[in-house]
Amino acid sequence: MAERDFVTVARVLRSQGRRGEVAAELLTDFPQRFAQRRILFAVDAAGRRELHLESHWLHKGGVVLKFRGVDSIEQAQALAGCELQIPREERVPLPEDAAYVSDLVGCTVFDHGQQVGAIAGVEFGAGEAPLLAVKSETGEHLIPFAAEFVESVDVERRRVALRLPPGMLEVDAPMTDEEKRAQREGSAAVSVRRGGRASRPRRGRRRH
Repeated sequence: MAERDFVTVARVLRSQGRRGEVAAELLTDFPQRFAQRRILFAVDAAGRRELHLESHWLHKGGVVLKFRGVDSIEQAQALAGCELQIPREERVPLPEDAAYVSDLVGCTVFDHGQQVGAIAGVEFGAGEAPLLAVKSETGEHLIPFAAEFVESVDVERRRVALRLPPGMLEVDAPMTDEEKRAQREGSAAVSVRRGGRASRPRRGRRRH
């Protein structure tokens, strides 16, 4: 399988316990699916290898995993930093109005039919809607992935069509020389720049 045929569901942080368990950061909105998984793929600089999952339990917002053949602290620590992946086709199916972050990243964004740029990431914060970090020729734009702005999402064609209010793209536009000078002098307010999994275009988030 090609790299794009896999998605990351966790990242190993460190060894946990004395019998080869590892503590991992969850990168999925569906941790309950570990109960059904028997095979995960560990990815690091050396490549991708298959691991057989023997047991798991959720712990302090993360997950502890025990793999077959990993039976010591040293063997577990060797997995630290690895991303744990599954084949893309094994993801949980989503409703029509939701999308995975891994599907959104790389899509081209259009506003009223005009190309804006490519999605480099998705940010989740205190607001109701996730923010699409869109890279354009002029810099980065943080655009709310809100239902009222989304016209269509076509992950097969790698295209997200929006209808944004006038002026929204200017909010995160790069500062002009005059704005930079004013900021240095402390004499003018400048645009707030808040930067930098997937989601419904409103509140919910859907990772892998």
